[in-house]
Amino acid sequence: MYEIWLVLNILYEIALELWPVLLALALVWLALMVLARSRLSLRALRRSLIPASFVAGLLFFTLPHLTQSSLDNMGYWVDWLNLLGMALGLGAAFALFAWPLLAMFCPACAGGACPARPAP
Repeated sequence: MYEIWLVLNILYEIALELWPVLLALALVWLALMVLARSRLSLRALRRSLIPASFVAGLLFFTLPHLTQSSLDNMGYWVDWLNLLGMALGLGAAFALFAWPLLAMFCPACAGGACPARPAP
């Protein structure tokens, strides 16, 4: 239980340090959503999950190296769970940013006539 509490405290401290960056990213995401609001569809969301799963898989294997560690240092189940959570979380963040971009530049959705959306 101590390891879980320690991880939560570390994540909280990191978020306190990075709140301006997180706020800027949230504002950029909101701007993208507003720009793509007429073209957002489930088709674009599904299409954004493909590169997001690739990013999450890549990050699962590269995050330990990026933090100057290695997979050999992963000794506890909490370490593996944290690695999986970080990779999936960053992959989901990638999907959230890719969704409005794919919707804006989708050739099938040109003129607001996306086949996945009924005509107004």
